[in-house]
Amino acid sequence: MALLAAVSGCAPTSVLAPEGPVAAANRQILFNSLAIMLAIVVPTIIATLAFAWWFRAGNSKARYQPHFVYSGKIELIVWSIPIMIILFLGGVIWVGSHDQDPRRPVAAAPGQTTPPLEVQVVSLDWKWLFIYPGQGIATVNRLVLPVGRPVRFRLTSASVMNTFFVPRLGSMIYTMNGMETQLNLRADRVGRIWGQSSHYSGDGFSDMNFAVDTVSAADFDRFVGTVRGGGPVLDVPGYAALARQSLDVHPFSYRAAQPGLFDAIVSQQLKPSAGPQEGRGGPQVSPKPPEMG
Repeated sequence: MALLAAVSGCAPTSVLAPEGPVAAANRQILFNSLAIMLAIVVPTIIATLAFAWWFRAGNSKARYQPHFVYSGKIELIVWSIPIMIILFLGGVIWVGSHDQDPRRPVAAAPGQTTPPLEVQVVSLDWKWLFIYPGQGIATVNRLVLPVGRPVRFRLTSASVMNTFFVPRLGSMIYTMNGMETQLNLRADRVGRIWGQSSHYSGDGFSDMNFAVDTVSAADFDRFVGTVRGGGPVLDVPGYAALARQSLDVHPFSYRAAQPGLFDAIVSQQLKPSAGPQEGRGGPQVSPKPPEMG
């Protein structure tokens, strides 16, 4: 376990190397659950070895009771310990599930007074669209967040159900067509980590990852200014082109995003994508030899 924990610290997607308060709380729940379960696993292993040694054939001190049937004391021990474990685990899960409610706002880092940053997330086939409504820009397969500032995500899918997950920032949450989910996170360290789709959604699922750059407030402002300086506009025709199925999409940005686009996607005013089709998803996505149909 110590070796795995040490190695996981180097992994860009490790849940055991949190870079925000939500991820840190999720890790603590994992550790608490592990400790509670080990409280019964370790004594059981020790007891098994002790019983095997004590009741070995060469131990004349061990009592042989071939007609033993029932002991109330043993039954009490056998059932009370698992019940206690279940109660402890249930308490940890109950408290944790309420404290880490995805819709629950996250406090800003000490010394921060800026309001939460809103990011609208749309899962597509097979890429991620991030719209910054307050800044009027959008990016594809790249998410830039200022450290110490709470981030309020609004999420939906323009195709099949998917899952948004940045392991080192916190909770995984589903995106669903025609529905909106919410997630609140905060990044506390400058650097680059990774997010991913953790729900199989067709041919391009394995490449449906995105970079998460956590930067200072000044660098975030510079990022916004740079994006505004060039690139296409994300309007209805631009979104229709983006929504077409594509594989292994390299990150790019839109210098402007049409207001209300996310709400139009959620309400299905913009037609949802067909999603992965039967077979390989269509010749424009996965070309097939003629003999394969």
